[in-house]
Amino acid sequence: MKICISADHGGFELKKTIIQHVESLGYQIEDLSGDKYDANDDYPDTSKLVADAINKKLFDKGIILCGSGVGASVVANKFKDVRAAICHDTYSAGQGVEHDDMNVICLGGRIIGEELAKEITTEFLKANFIHEERFIRRKEKLDQIEKENLS
Repeated sequence: MKICISADHGGFELKKTIIQHVESLGYQIEDLSGDKYDANDDYPDTSKLVADAINKKLFDKGIILCGSGVGASVVANKFKDVRAAICHDTYSAGQGVEHDDMNVICLGGRIIGEELAKEITTEFLKANFIHEERFIRRKEKLDQIEKENLS
């Protein structure tokens, strides 16, 4: 599985922890926003890096960090084939993938601590979409909404 990550200044410190954690789980992860802290960067610029890469199918899953996770989620969901959500608990991180085929997780660097962020990331990465009729039906409806509104 190919994983990418980005963060603005609000998620910069947590990003380092997440990268190390993902690598410790045996995954490869690519940092699309770089390793230099910029107090003046803007979440749309860093968030779109992951969303665009997921849209282009260069990566399977993405992780975006900003101060709250809200801005990252708003930006990511502007891209076709990106299903992003803020997850600050482990249940949503796994269930979002299993039921909704979520492929981008958004975390708030000012909201959650390192240990919880690692647990959430683990659940997100190990989860797979459940190919059950009700989840497939719902995903098809999401795809139709996207087709009608993101043309």
